[in-house]
Amino acid sequence: MRDLAAFQAREFDTEVLVPQVRGGQPVENVNGMTVRRFRYFPRRWEDLAHGAIIENLRTKKSRWLQVPPFFLSEIIALRRAVRRHRPDVVHVHWMIPQGVSALLAARKVPWVVTTLGGDVYALKDPVSRRLKRAVLRRASAVTTMNEDMRQRLIDLGADADTTTVLPMGADVDTIRAAGAGVDREPGRIMFVGRLVEKKGAAVLLTALRALADLPGWQLDVIGDGPLRAELERQAQGLPVTFHGQAGRAQLAAVYARAQIAVFPSKAAASGDQDGLPVALLEAMSAGPVVVASRIPGIDAAVVDRESGVLVAPDDADALAGVLRELLGDAGLRERLSAGGTRRAQEFSVDALGARYCALLHEVAGR
Repeated sequence: MRDLAAFQAREFDTEVLVPQVRGGQPVENVNGMTVRRFRYFPRRWEDLAHGAIIENLRTKKSRWLQVPPFFLSEIIALRRAVRRHRPDVVHVHWMIPQGVSALLAARKVPWVVTTLGGDVYALKDPVSRRLKRAVLRRASAVTTMNEDMRQRLIDLGADADTTTVLPMGADVDTIRAAGAGVDREPGRIMFVGRLVEKKGAAVLLTALRALADLPGWQLDVIGDGPLRAELERQAQGLPVTFHGQAGRAQLAAVYARAQIAVFPSKAAASGDQDGLPVALLEAMSAGPVVVASRIPGIDAAVVDRESGVLVAPDDADALAGVLRELLGDAGLRERLSAGGTRRAQEFSVDALGARYCALLHEVAGR
């Protein structure tokens, strides 16, 4: 999202409004845009927006106390931003909560609404559905990550003529440049993503148990989240290292060292699932062979056995078989790596950012 906003800042006077997180500055000027962070709860307990809100609520029920002040603070902050910035167009990310806040604080400004996965697949209760329908009907244009999500949005009330599949895009050139000079290491596998149910890290660890007889491999886990302690217990006895969150340079180095990058996404109990993870596109661009779940969005980016390998979601046995095959076949890895690198260029932030800018110009011009 930051990469896309930075691209948009090449053509627009861009102000980004986000909730406060630990260590964030109230106002920051970066990459040609202004980032403003609003407070919504006493500093000691303010953690609802540190990561994925839905998962944060599921793992700690007391965080529901932060929800009402979060909405109120966001509405106030957005209203102030609209009065101060006087925007020609507002780019709203997520129907809930940002779309609902925009209904109350930015009704007179044209919107582009971008949905990313969780707000489409989860939040299925009647109240949430009515709120999402109201946001979609107010939007001047809607973008989403895959065709399955687009159809669900149309069923919710979005205008089919102005609802398009338009992923976020990855800054593939920066990732490649940051990883230059780093040698790829035999047997190194990586996982990157928030440690929540829908990312499927537990499925990967189960699959790796089946490779106990295969020497020489190791797994790097990049990311943090509410399931980290549980996953660390599951990984005991395996050559697995949990690195926590990583900056872009560190992440690029991990991409460059890995032979295989695994994205075992699945549907969470809440219904939430990935649309198209940007980390997957980054990995494809950096060279490791991508192994990912065959779900909508991912299967539009990864062409099975051409630019990576697709497996059924939540199938640890199938995933283990693919990993065993790839670890033992250098020729196959080389072919799929080259195919993935070519394919990733079609999903670069430059290619997709230009389309977003054109859409914003069109909506503002109306």
